[in-house]
Amino acid sequence: MSCIDNYHYDIIYKGSFKECAQYIKNNYKNIRDLKAGDEVIEGVMLIGKPPIPVAYHDDYIIFPYTKPCYGTYVLRVPLKEYIKSHKEENNKKDDKKDKKSNSDSGSVKNILSKLKFW
Repeated sequence: MSCIDNYHYDIIYKGSFKECAQYIKNNYKNIRDLKAGDEVIEGVMLIGKPPIPVAYHDDYIIFPYTKPCYGTYVLRVPLKEYIKSHKEENNKKDDKKDKKSNSDSGSVKNILSKLKFW
């Protein structure tokens, strides 16, 4: 299992959960509402009052992220970062099972389907 610290991300806004959710709604068009506890990317669970807006824009996933004791931020995580970690995980599994690796175009499709909302 992973955590947000294993990904490269940008903090683009800091505020209360309500302010962060509103920031996403006001600044992005491609938004899906998820529930608390949903895994937005591998090992990263959403915390907050549903519906929680999660956006996809210019190959980035944008979502409110709450770190207990630190507060809530709007994070922007590049999909290529997620794709890279996903490929490394698959390569380890493939090495163990001695299977053929997937193509890059298939990996991108699998990533978006794994995100559960695109």
